Amino acid sequence: MSADGSLRAVLYALAANFGIFLAKALAAGMTGSSSMLAEAIHSFADCGNQGLLLRGMREARRAPTREHPLGHGMVVYFWAFLVAVLLFTVGGAFSIYEGAHKLSDPQPVSRPGVAIAVLIIAVVLESFSLAGCLREIRKVAHGRSLWRFFRQSRNSELIVILGEDVAALAGLIVALGAVSLTLLTGNALFDAAGSILVGMILILVAVLLAIEIKGLITGQSADPEVEQQIRRFLGDRAEIAQILHLVTLQLGDEILLAVKARMRESQDAQRLIDDINRTEADLRAAFPQVEWLFFEPDDRP
Repeated sequence: MSADGSLRAVLYALAANFGIFLAKALAAGMTGSSSMLAEAIHSFADCGNQGLLLRGMREARRAPTREHPLGHGMVVYFWAFLVAVLLFTVGGAFSIYEGAHKLSDPQPVSRPGVAIAVLIIAVVLESFSLAGCLREIRKVAHGRSLWRFFRQSRNSELIVILGEDVAALAGLIVALGAVSLTLLTGNALFDAAGSILVGMILILVAVLLAIEIKGLITGQSADPEVEQQIRRFLGDRAEIAQILHLVTLQLGDEILLAVKARMRESQDAQRLIDDINRTEADLRAAFPQVEWLFFEPDDRP
């Protein structure tokens, strides 16, 4: 996926979450709803999270240095992991704490109609953000399900935004149900329980994100779909008799590729060099995300 696609997804989410945060914070102050306060804090944390992702994307564009000869692409994984940690603590843990506090000392929700109206508006805005994220995902998912894409994608920004948007939409629906039940029954315990359930959803998503990003931080191959396409591309080349070994490493938006292959030309050194150079040039044209390419001709693995 292009950096432009990731940037669009992050900006969609940032704009939606900031508007939602303002509406929720106002409604929480007017109603005293625990679920609404948890949702406001969640949206505020999401705004900060998107800011961290933007910083990571900016740092990743720095040129290679002597200390970082392969560039700074993997720095986005650090910021994405930090987002998962903040989603767990600021979003999930605080929501559970707030709900548990209200369970021990339930307070009536004033102006529940305001809370319901704001939550409905927030659902609409969050749906727009999720739709923007899904639009970018469809460009690179190659027909995979969302769950499979989440598990296999190497785009940390996109999986974070997907996780946040899904958690936010689920949390909004839970909060809407909790406030509605409180309004219908007059029992404030539903509102407190809603806050706890929102927190549990956020923690679950944060843990799933942390697991996926851990793989990227510790050095993960390119997207399996992309790696398979590269393997097919090289396998179809007339210059190559056999692919002996192929290794990829995802470096943010860029890919490091190492290939060991048995070439058809093995007698004429200059023709062998020309074959390798031509193969490398065509591969880079077909896969512009391959920034670092190491090609070794050999006759055994």
